[in-house]
Amino acid sequence: MDKKITLPLTEELARSLKAGDRVLLSGYIYTSRDAGHKRMCEALARGEELPIDPMNATIYYVGPTPAKPGTVIGSAGPTTSGRMDAYAPTMMSVGARGMIGKGARLPEVVEAMKKYSGVYFGAIGGAGALLAKCIKSAELIAYEDLGAEALRKLYVEDMPLMVIIDSEGNNLYELGREEYLASKK
Repeated sequence: MDKKITLPLTEELARSLKAGDRVLLSGYIYTSRDAGHKRMCEALARGEELPIDPMNATIYYVGPTPAKPGTVIGSAGPTTSGRMDAYAPTMMSVGARGMIGKGARLPEVVEAMKKYSGVYFGAIGGAGALLAKCIKSAELIAYEDLGAEALRKLYVEDMPLMVIIDSEGNNLYELGREEYLASKK
């Protein structure tokens, strides 16, 4: 059964989610990839404010294609999350709590998730056109020069995701492998 989640992703809400939960996510999220994350972390290092309020924010690792006439956004499939691993702990330290992407995360990111009650949601790679249908509005916020990697604010409705790593560090990729190997004995 899918859990309907309405953002923002508060600490209490994050802690209620468990690895393996299927969710339908609704609310405002931000887009950013490695170039945008690098700029935000550099700004933080200089003591500057971010162009977004990171508190309880969820960031979708995506570089959407341009919108066709009559659409809000183009294809919006997840990018490989590992490219943001160098920046994720810093973003969580200033309040960002949710991350959406695909692929494994480094142990340092999992430790930061445990420390800051973060959640890593997995989106289906290769389904960017379908995921884009969940996006009801898109607004350019900052870093327009980065093109597809610019920082955007999206409003999503019932975006289908899976909790891959929960705030306790439980990892569906590891749990699933263990379950599979146990079934082969």
